Amino acid sequence: MADHAEQSEHAAHAGHAVNPLDPDELFGHVRDSTELHLPRFMTPGGTGHVEIPQPFAPNEPIFKAETSSDTINRIIQPFDLKITKFMVLEFVAAILLCVFFIGLAKAIRGGAVPRGRFRHILEAMLLYFRDGVARPCIGGHDADRFVPFIWTIFFFVLACNLFGMIPWMGSPTGSLAVTGALAFATFLVVIGAGMQKLGTLGMIKSLVPHMDLSPGLKIVLVPMIFAIEVFGLLIKHCVLAVRLLANMMGGHVVLAVIVAFIAASAESLLWYVVTPTSVLGATALSMLELFVAFLQAYIFAFLAALFIGMAVHPH
Repeated sequence: MADHAEQSEHAAHAGHAVNPLDPDELFGHVRDSTELHLPRFMTPGGTGHVEIPQPFAPNEPIFKAETSSDTINRIIQPFDLKITKFMVLEFVAAILLCVFFIGLAKAIRGGAVPRGRFRHILEAMLLYFRDGVARPCIGGHDADRFVPFIWTIFFFVLACNLFGMIPWMGSPTGSLAVTGALAFATFLVVIGAGMQKLGTLGMIKSLVPHMDLSPGLKIVLVPMIFAIEVFGLLIKHCVLAVRLLANMMGGHVVLAVIVAFIAASAESLLWYVVTPTSVLGATALSMLELFVAFLQAYIFAFLAALFIGMAVHPH
């Protein structure tokens, strides 16, 4: 991935001002990188950037897009086994979830009542997703087997979303690699659930509804409907990834634009009007983004449960 921070620093050293409203500058704040962005007083030399060690990165990429276009290379990144900022944040999110929920599990072991408001909130959320999402979408008989997956998806997505609310960090769910991996995991669970319930052949047959057709029409329509249903199954999970990506990245880019107005008007008298307006606008939008962080995690988990239910009970 293009190192946006280094490009900006080099431009500054070369005496060229960086346009805060430049698209590369704006997307650099939501793009993954091999650096951690921290407050300047927390970094050596006051640069605001800490390079992530790369113990697994080879000297040359294993795969690289065959194009010289910088724009394409920022989208289709080389497969080079680098540790990135989003990987670090995902690891931290996983560790935090383990700490919270292992502690909750130990607290309620044997039917004990959890102590503390935070654990009560966690237990209430867990029960809601079991009773209000998983069981209605999948069915009471089959739902409990998939409740841990629904819980994990929701809280992991939520933790990644909330990291984007912390300045200098960023949201891992603003990356297609992350949302795509989550959607692919959901796809595997959906297919596995259908095959476990109906069998491999039964899962394939369930994609085509039963129709009273003449043999001639069946030869034409059944393969066509089967292809459409398979394509639709793939599309549903692709949209699952793109929806989360677009909502998280879009909100953070808008926030970056609003704050960038302050820097863009720094040499103008409008700065005294733009600054308080941008701060208020960014604060209001941050409140909306906080709501969206919970909403998108809920939607992802709800749709995952719905897709599992459709695979287990196709008709």
